Amino acid sequence: MFEKVGNEQWSGRKVFRWLVDSGFKTKTGKTLTLGNIYILLRNTFYYGEFEYPVGSGNWYQGKHTPIITKELFDKVQVVLNEKFIPKTESKEFAFTQLIKCGYCGSGITADEKFKKLKDGGVNRHVYYFCSTARNIDCKNPAITEPGLINEFIELIDRIDLDELGIRASIELEIARFNKFRIGVLGHKKESHNADIDIRNYAKYLLRDGTITEKRELLSFMKSKLIIKDKKIELS
Repeated sequence: MFEKVGNEQWSGRKVFRWLVDSGFKTKTGKTLTLGNIYILLRNTFYYGEFEYPVGSGNWYQGKHTPIITKELFDKVQVVLNEKFIPKTESKEFAFTQLIKCGYCGSGITADEKFKKLKDGGVNRHVYYFCSTARNIDCKNPAITEPGLINEFIELIDRIDLDELGIRASIELEIARFNKFRIGVLGHKKESHNADIDIRNYAKYLLRDGTITEKRELLSFMKSKLIIKDKKIELS
């Protein structure tokens, strides 16, 4: 594993796939998880040193025979660190635990990637993808969060509004806003199509609402939402 990462710049996920394909098992007959692999790749014990107690700053040379060199270990750390950009925001995603994979039925999870800009800033990109809990070889492609929001907006355009399950709460919120607009701002009362207002408000929440508002909007369809080939459908 160390040679694959240090010398060939493999990612931890590629190492995981390699071990699974080769049938590797631990002494207890289990497969290493991706998290276990990263822990092993960070463990100084394999080049012969260890800290005791952990976090004390007290380092010792082990009596065991190292299986890798310190040089190789350092190369691995460089590769791992180059692939990591410190997260500046909480890992909280609006649409996880709401959607199922249309191919294998696994849950849809999410991750964020950060791209450094030339001016020193950082762009955050969120991707949603199959967790592969039911099929590790699932080929359902990932979708960006803006792409997923556009899919939800198109769904709201074609769905029966009662399917949203929150017609009453949206109507109440719209009525409160209109009362404020007319009574405080002095706008004239206008006639609106109720369905259009509800749809537009739902779209507003998807684009600009808080994470909580987005989750509440879609939670009533939680058991029905599936995604397949970057398209949202109702099961």
